[in-house]
Amino acid sequence: MHPDREPSWTPPADAKEQPRQVRRILKLFRPYRGRLAIVGLLVGASSLVSVATPFLLKETLDVAIPQGRTGLLSLLALGMILSAVLSSVFGVLQTLISTTVGQRVMHDLRTAVYGRLQRMSLAFFTRTRTGEVQSRIANDIGGMQATVTSTATSLVSNVTSVVATIVAMVALDWRLTIVSLLLLPVFVWISRRVGNERKKITTQRQKQMAAMAATVTESLSVSGILLGRTMGRSDSLTASFAEESERLVDLEVKSNMAGRWRMAVITIVMAAMPAVIYWTAGLALQFGGPRVSLGTIVAFVSLQQGLFRPAVSLLATGVQIQTSLALFQRIFEYLDLPIDITEREQPVHLDQVKGEVRFEGVEFHYDNDDRTRPVLDGIDVTVPAGGSLAVVGPTGAGKSTLGYLVPRLYDVTGGRVTIDGVDVRDLDFDTLARAVGVVSQETYLFHASVADNLRFAKPDATDEELQAAARAAQIHDHIAALPDGYDTVVGERGHRFSGGEKQRLAIARTILRDPPVLILDEATSALDTRTEAAVQEAIDALSADRTTITIAHRLSTIRGADQIVVLDSGRAAERGSHEQLLELDGRYAALVRRDAQLEPTS
Repeated sequence: MHPDREPSWTPPADAKEQPRQVRRILKLFRPYRGRLAIVGLLVGASSLVSVATPFLLKETLDVAIPQGRTGLLSLLALGMILSAVLSSVFGVLQTLISTTVGQRVMHDLRTAVYGRLQRMSLAFFTRTRTGEVQSRIANDIGGMQATVTSTATSLVSNVTSVVATIVAMVALDWRLTIVSLLLLPVFVWISRRVGNERKKITTQRQKQMAAMAATVTESLSVSGILLGRTMGRSDSLTASFAEESERLVDLEVKSNMAGRWRMAVITIVMAAMPAVIYWTAGLALQFGGPRVSLGTIVAFVSLQQGLFRPAVSLLATGVQIQTSLALFQRIFEYLDLPIDITEREQPVHLDQVKGEVRFEGVEFHYDNDDRTRPVLDGIDVTVPAGGSLAVVGPTGAGKSTLGYLVPRLYDVTGGRVTIDGVDVRDLDFDTLARAVGVVSQETYLFHASVADNLRFAKPDATDEELQAAARAAQIHDHIAALPDGYDTVVGERGHRFSGGEKQRLAIARTILRDPPVLILDEATSALDTRTEAAVQEAIDALSADRTTITIAHRLSTIRGADQIVVLDSGRAAERGSHEQLLELDGRYAALVRRDAQLEPTS
């Protein structure tokens, strides 16, 4: 249950790409630049207000208190209180706006990734673990929440505060300012080293989280539980999950402790700077240096403490941004996935589809790799509108692939497939979706009510239309007998229903869609003979007056087809009606004899 853990497509990481990546991240915020401008104004106002407090304190200590000016003292005290109130109000407003912007950016990212994945071909999902996809959307984008909601604002706020504070410190005493800032370049260098370390660890951590998500998705689904229990593997699966979790624990600890001691040294040094200022001012006074008033020293230390908080926060923000670059890179990997199946710039739209299907010299290679043996090679078949084609052959002959070329779940790599004479690659997606319906062996039902599952094909369907489709699919009586009728929740992947019942629900769903072309991909192969007979009646009702392409496993279901094609190693080895192929006494006749031997004798 654990194939490759790596994503199916991973572009090379290059440190030179970081500037381009940063520009791409900033572009995400472009639609909200108006709100961000308001945040910038609030940040600037908050910084100016907070810087004013030390100057008020200097006047209090140097003028108001020594000279006994109570009126001035009251005004200065009121100014300090007002400064605190305004700073808090500005802080709340900027948090509200920045959080809103951040959440909108996350919404945009989630929607963009989901939309991108919806446009990927079926081949992408056959080689990518479901848990990996879910982890990109949930864990990676969720992990960026702090960055997009608060880091950007914190960065602007801290930069503004640091600049304003340094300017104020220079205005008070430029000599003490130089002493205070001597070690700042060293601190910046240390923080960048720490950020690079955490970025590497974060990439490993997110991959591990994706692996865990895939394990949970596979082993804790209904099918996974059934397999684990019946194979006696529950304990080993738990042990395997524990190993995955243990690896994640180690990475989380490394992530949190990376550079922690170095950042602690920065904190200690910056916390000790007031003592250095007091010591410097004292030595200057003792050895005849320039006199500095008590109010200036206290105000300067107050500014320095004000510088300490945003400076440390700024260094931590730099680390956070570098760490988040790893998450953004993983998201951008999915946004940059090449889309194999796209609409033309001016696609063809058909209001009415008759349903003629042609395969003209069709070739197909997976991943467009011409070095491998083609899955399909030189297929030429015409199915008239309203006609029926059955495709048979051994496992791996390319039967399902041929059927999936019609709705463009895959695209041909040679030749073409047409509907009513138009290459399916030239049709718009809306026409193609209306024209072709697929009923496969693997019936997928959502964890929702029967009615919701049916209405997935036609959201505006009335109750009467639902019931009519269910009657045609011979499932209405069973649904009506359920305690909640059409409001019955089908359960995860429809496990409350038998295989035949799920197939008939899928057929009812397709009847609601009413497509002129129908692809039946081994729709009865997993059913017992009695259930198959019931489902086949529903299929016959569905197939009436439609162009039908049946991918057959049991040949008893396709004897009435207008034409039958036998595929072997991707080529059309035989073709004709049931009677013609029996007379030929070739591959098809051998398959019929095999089926006859496998049929139950009772």
